[in-house]
Amino acid sequence: MATTSEKLVGPVVRDVEIADALVEAIERDNPGQEIIVKDEGGYTRIHTRLICRVTRQSLEEALGRPFKLSQLEPSLAAFAGRISVRDEEVIWYLERED
Repeated sequence: MATTSEKLVGPVVRDVEIADALVEAIERDNPGQEIIVKDEGGYTRIHTRLICRVTRQSLEEALGRPFKLSQLEPSLAAFAGRISVRDEEVIWYLERED
């Protein structure tokens, strides 16, 4: 189990369907990374250590339908770390390690 000192990053999601698909896609796009998933009732925290990447392709495969990454924003309650959004991938990361 990760501790808060391990610098976790990633999305906090309101939509259950999107959260489930993100877990599957993040597992695929971050091989070897521990994925920490915490269901907080009204939202789900999905985090990895230092960097968390999800691609449009993996998310579409998990959802079983086309999905633009810009459509992800309304489902996000928050996120940990910084975020970089591109057409084909979203990356949550730390600017630097203290």
